[in-house]
Amino acid sequence: MFMEKKFTVELHKEGRIFVAKCLELGVASQGYSRKSALKNVKEAVELFIEDNPKAKRVKQCNLATIAIVN
Repeated sequence: MFMEKKFTVELHKEGRIFVAKCLELGVASQGYSRKSALKNVKEAVELFIEDNPKAKRVKQCNLATIAIVN
């Protein structure tokens, strides 16, 4: 039986490349579009989990939003 796991991905653009990083695992990938970067990081996370089945230390990701008035 498979269990769905969800991860947080940070996505930003560097020049013409989109960079996607899984915050919990530190796994990153890139692509020329947002869609391809997300597809590539998903594959990278799947491979990481496959290669590290006993990896128990997954960083918990705490996100917050701040507002700045200027």
